[in-house]
Amino acid sequence: MRYRKPFGAMAVAVASALLLSACSGGTGVGDAKQDDKADKGLPVLGKTVTWDPNQLVNDGRPIKLEWWAWAFVDEAQKMADAYQKVHPNVDIQVVNQPWDDYWTKLPLALQGSGGPAIFNVHNSQHDNLVKYMAPYDIPVKDLQADFTNVDQHVIDGKVYYIDFGLMTGAIFYNKDMWKKAGLTQADIPETWDEFREVAKKLTVRDGGKITQAGFNFNGQYDAIQSGMAYQLGQNLFAGDLKTPDVDNAANLEVIERFLDIYRDGSGDKDLGSGGDTFGQGLTAMTYSWGHLAGTLKTDHPDLDWGVFRTPVPEAGKTPYAFDRTNGESTIGINKNASPEEQAVAQDFLRYYLTNEDAMKQLCLAVGVYPTYKPLADDPDIKASPVLEAFGDSTKYIWPGALPATFQTSLVTMWEDILYNGVSPRKALATAQKTLSTDLKGSGFVSVENRYPGYQAQDD
Repeated sequence: MRYRKPFGAMAVAVASALLLSACSGGTGVGDAKQDDKADKGLPVLGKTVTWDPNQLVNDGRPIKLEWWAWAFVDEAQKMADAYQKVHPNVDIQVVNQPWDDYWTKLPLALQGSGGPAIFNVHNSQHDNLVKYMAPYDIPVKDLQADFTNVDQHVIDGKVYYIDFGLMTGAIFYNKDMWKKAGLTQADIPETWDEFREVAKKLTVRDGGKITQAGFNFNGQYDAIQSGMAYQLGQNLFAGDLKTPDVDNAANLEVIERFLDIYRDGSGDKDLGSGGDTFGQGLTAMTYSWGHLAGTLKTDHPDLDWGVFRTPVPEAGKTPYAFDRTNGESTIGINKNASPEEQAVAQDFLRYYLTNEDAMKQLCLAVGVYPTYKPLADDPDIKASPVLEAFGDSTKYIWPGALPATFQTSLVTMWEDILYNGVSPRKALATAQKTLSTDLKGSGFVSVENRYPGYQAQDD
């Protein structure tokens, strides 16, 4: 079904024009100025959740807000600048805070009154952030009408963030290297055994040194491990949906599969990260979630790459699930910001959620399926090579907003195996123990059972 645009092409054209007009140059600090014109003559954006530009925010008085982000800062600043084109009294400055520092700096900043009024959220940090977040000043039923996956974010009748898109993993490949190795589209592997053979063909050596890795998954340890066991019918949690279940035969098989590729000499633990070396032209194939598409477009615009769905264990057989999926979160609002900042942030939130063109560009940049229903049948979304590669979106499992310990424990597990000589069995047992300890008493409950084909492990 194609959703009707509430004000026809005019609303989208205005939103697009606002976004594009902001691209010509950002606003500097202190550029906010008094606004005395409430009625801008602009259409209201949105479907059920709406944004009305024809009113003053902060009574037209100048105000400056910070928006913290760890990635896709340019997209965020364009959206902020476009908002200021409508409300020139508002100056929203996007501050780039690197991922490695973000989760230390942000909770500390939010404890006082000087933290950012707006900030990007990752659901793995839910417990660390939600106590500092103001609930959205939007009826939950309105959010549910316009967005999918809202229900799991409702806490005591309130929402603090939702998903703007759903992401998963795929195999990115260098098309020039593919052709040079004599491979064609017919060689896109269906199974992991076929994939292993393709990786061999794509590997180039100078003597004993790899100069072109056939496959490099360095740096993607937690993502690939937490998703691939699903292909073998193994959930991340036991039937009670509370007990982590990673020390099992399926996860051991996943580990051995990728170790075998490195044992073949198609890759090496010391090559550097898969995403970085892929962009630099040193790796022919890498596993990554969809966000790599945006990074490649920005940092390596001349690279000719393609993407295909992760292979499966058996030819002609659809697995239990292809991979894990996760939501990319909308912005959070700082409850300790001043009342004036919070009011402006709530108005900007409505603009952020209802600007269809800007939301589409964000989803394409990040490589996610939009949860905004008016974008469900958008031709640009359907034409995205990354989203097309994912295939049937109903065959991916969302286990819930996994606590950060899943990432750190699985990364540590792989680093112990690759760099510290720990056996896969022992490393899995350690990861299981760490996860069980960290999650005990956390209150986390997986939602794997919402997957249509769900089968509890202890059935």
